[in-house]
Amino acid sequence: MSLLYNKNLCYQFYLVMISEDLSFISTNQETSKGRLYKENYSQTRSEFQRDRDRILHSAAFRRLKHKTQVFVSNEGDHYRTRLTHSLEVSQIARSISKIFNLNEDLTETLSLSHDIGHPPFGHAGEDALSECMVSHEGFDHNDQAIRIVHLLEKKYFDFEGLNLTWETLEGLVKHNGPMTKDVPKTIEALDKEFDLKLNEFSSIEAQIASIADDIAYNNHDLDDGLRAGFFSYDDLAELPMIGEIIKNFPKNYNSYDMQRINNEITRKSTSIMITDVINTISEKVKKSKVRCNEDVRLNNEKIADFSDKTKEEVKYIRSFLSMKMYNHDKVKAMTSNAHQIISSLFKLFIEQDEKFIKEHMKKIISDEDKPRAVCDFIAGMTDNYAQNFYNKFN
Repeated sequence: MSLLYNKNLCYQFYLVMISEDLSFISTNQETSKGRLYKENYSQTRSEFQRDRDRILHSAAFRRLKHKTQVFVSNEGDHYRTRLTHSLEVSQIARSISKIFNLNEDLTETLSLSHDIGHPPFGHAGEDALSECMVSHEGFDHNDQAIRIVHLLEKKYFDFEGLNLTWETLEGLVKHNGPMTKDVPKTIEALDKEFDLKLNEFSSIEAQIASIADDIAYNNHDLDDGLRAGFFSYDDLAELPMIGEIIKNFPKNYNSYDMQRINNEITRKSTSIMITDVINTISEKVKKSKVRCNEDVRLNNEKIADFSDKTKEEVKYIRSFLSMKMYNHDKVKAMTSNAHQIISSLFKLFIEQDEKFIKEHMKKIISDEDKPRAVCDFIAGMTDNYAQNFYNKFN
């Protein structure tokens, strides 16, 4: 017992040594702008814990387990899905937030929910839905996320959606930065109700969730691409950052199984990227003289980011993945299939009568609302459900 206690003390001391307290720029629930529909406070959870739990218990979040990241979910058990990706983003983001004594609950909420608006079949599904909706105000997965948490989840008597806090909604809307033009309709309508300050940056927690997304997908796509045989370790040895990691491997590293080698690559590159982000945050807070949460929003650039050097290296890695993986014939074939399925399903529902719509969508909709309602229904499908529905009617 004493040994375990001493280990915990050592760990706590280690965290103190490497951390920097930036709680003065953190999002405090005591100063939260609250919820659109007023609710009583919980006696056992913070407001951002409640937001996280509402995301975790939502139907849309559960469906992420069968939605494509890069590979269709039935391609293999070990490839990432939207759900496992979101969990990895959450782990990375919470680690960074903990270092700076920021709001881990808000960071976790935004990390878990950042992809909740994605349709089946990943970016291929999004592209197909965008084409289908081109005459009906378009489709965007960020806007769809807001539709889900603000309108489409049906769990409470008193309101539609999940009634999340202002800070969570703001972080979901602006995790990629200010939104000053081409604002999607759902976000535009919500902004009029609950001023999201679209011309400002988001909180530091939302920015950390965003950069954690970049760290996660760059690294797990390397792992998935290796598993799929799209490129080799010799190919990776030519990349910046990854090449240095491989050069420091034991000479006989190829004698180990793929799982171990891949893990050594991705854990080391993830650590390098996280460390770089931590250092960049510290430097930008000092350089920009950020002293409070509002300073983060009003700053002229993101606070949570890669350094210029790492940004170039990550850009190079991303270009490599685009060439070797995202444009691989196998992925392009999956993309083509996904486009065909989504386009056909949209056409099928648009052309069907009220009886068919009520049977499958469990609602009656007007002709005016039909395109958006059909889009919402298809966007909520899992890969398997969309494929099976397509097979049934084609």
